[in-house]
This record gives sequence, structure tokens and C-alpha cells, in this order.
Amino acid sequence: MKTVKGYAALEAGGKLEEFEYELGDLNPTQVDVKVDACGICHSDLSMLKNDWEMSQFPLIGGHEITGTVEEVGEAVTHLKKGDKVGVGWHSGACMTCPQCLSGDHNLCAGAESTIVQRHGGFAEAVRAESAFAVKIPEGVDLLKAGPLFCGGITVFNPILQMNVKPTDRVAVVGIGGLGHLALQFLSKWGCEVTAISTSPGKEEETRELGAHHFLNARDESALTDAGGAFDFILSTVNVKLDWEAYINMLRPKGKLHLVGAAPEVSSEVFPLIMAQRSISASPVGSPATIATMLDFCARHGIAPHTREFAMSEINEALEILENESPAKRLVLKN
Repeated sequence: MKTVKGYAALEAGGKLEEFEYELGDLNPTQVDVKVDACGICHSDLSMLKNDWEMSQFPLIGGHEITGTVEEVGEAVTHLKKGDKVGVGWHSGACMTCPQCLSGDHNLCAGAESTIVQRHGGFAEAVRAESAFAVKIPEGVDLLKAGPLFCGGITVFNPILQMNVKPTDRVAVVGIGGLGHLALQFLSKWGCEVTAISTSPGKEEETRELGAHHFLNARDESALTDAGGAFDFILSTVNVKLDWEAYINMLRPKGKLHLVGAAPEVSSEVFPLIMAQRSISASPVGSPATIATMLDFCARHGIAPHTREFAMSEINEALEILENESPAKRLVLKN
């Protein structure tokens, strides 16, 4: 029986320690992936600290995984040993519910999360249902691609789901791990893009990422002047905003879409009704949407900004993520 070595928290909030576990028998539809690199996400921190009260310990986190297929179930025909793949937040789904049959596997009520009640990618290998091990195309850097499987797909998915058009005027709120990817995607999509941030010092960076305009979120008059300016506003932040101001920045039929876990969102109904505006939200995307995103990245040279650590430096990297709000996505290498 295959033994996997990784780094696990033995209790909530504990330092990660070397840990071994047995994978068990490989199911016909599964693959084993040798982990070459794994990004670190704030969701990993939440799970390791049991903030969501659903963690089971010992727990090996890590759900932004890139690597090489090393074992293939007997029913798997679309992958072979040696293929370069990635695994994100989901590692399986029921495949039979209306959501799965419609291609929305990420909305399956029975979807398997890579680090919920199982072990993830802070290890030498991980197992997943083969449909959720998505091939990485030529032109996408394997060591940088991990954050695309969570942060990247989180901001790419709504571009498709909300039918964002190349002719749209769009805004991205928050220029961090999610926002810096959203700017790249939307500018290459063809949109006129405005970056909205509380940090004026980021303006030059946002323009390098593809933003055409910059708006200081602390400048109330600038927010007011942007009334009716945008077809689509993507909020990547996890804090409460002046929702009235942002809704007023939407054009008729405009959409305010949330991917950051703000504690609440509220609005008077009249401004929504009169201009047919809407508020929406979404999680990560399906395997098919992830594959589309990766092809788009390969075509346009889009990549996360990353800082790399050895897998053995995992506790140092987690501490930096928690305490320093790093501008780059952190990635562990085996």
C-alpha cells in the first residue's frame, strides 16, 4: 500500500510537522499526482486553524497543486503517466446530479474538497478523481501555475458566468492575490479596466497588469464621479464596502459580483430595480472552465506573481502569508 509523506497540522493552529499516511487502493477513475509545487491560499490557513469548524486532524493542507501523473486508474483513458496536471479546491464530484450533468461540477452538493476530510498537496503526492486533474498546456509554467487552480479560477469563472463582453467597462476592487490576476484576465479579454484600491502606491503596478485607469477607494468624490461608469464590478476583498457607492457606479443592467468573502452585502432595492442592476457571487469553477482558463493563460502569457519556498519551509511561508499580506502568491516546491 502506497505511503505518502507530507506536512500536517496535528491540531488546530499547530505548527506543521512531517507526517505519513497510507493512500489505500487506487479506484478505477482516480489518479495519483506527484506534487511538483503547491500554492498556499488563505483557505489553507482557515482550514489549518479550523476557522470554519470542519477540519479533521491530522490535516495536510494544500489545494493549488501542480505535478505529474504517476499512477492511473484502470478506467482512466484521457490521462497517462507523465502528464502534467493541476488539482484545485475540488478533487471529485458525484458526476450524476443536475449540476454535474450541466457542467457545473463546482456547484455539486456532494463535491469532494481536496483538503476537507482528506489530505492535500503539502506533500509528495495527492490523489484525485481523474476528471479533476486538469492537464496543463504548453506555455504555462508548472511552478507558477498552482495559484491559478484556486485564485485564478475564482476570478476567471465569473467572466464566463456573468457573460462579460470585450466591449464592457469593468472594475476590479482589491489588487492582491485575486485582483492582480483579474486585471490580467479582463484586460486580455478586451475590456476597458479600472483598478480600485485603497493603496495609491499600487497604481503603477496595476497599469503594468493591464489596468487602463486607477481609482483610489478612499476618495469618496472619485467614487461619486464614477457613477454609472461600469458594466461589471468584481470585488475580490473580504471587507465590508460602501455598497451604495459601488452599486451607483454600475451602468443600467450592470452587475456587482463578489468573489471575496465580505462579511455581508446590503443594498436598497430601488437603485437595483430602476437600472436593472444585480448583485451576485460565485465560488471556483468546473474542470472544463479551469481548462479554458489555462488555455487563455497560455495564449496571452498570463501568470500569477509568485514567491517560491522549499516544501520544508512551509511553516515560514504560512507565517508570512498570515502576518505580512504578501503582494505575491506563495508557492512551495518539492
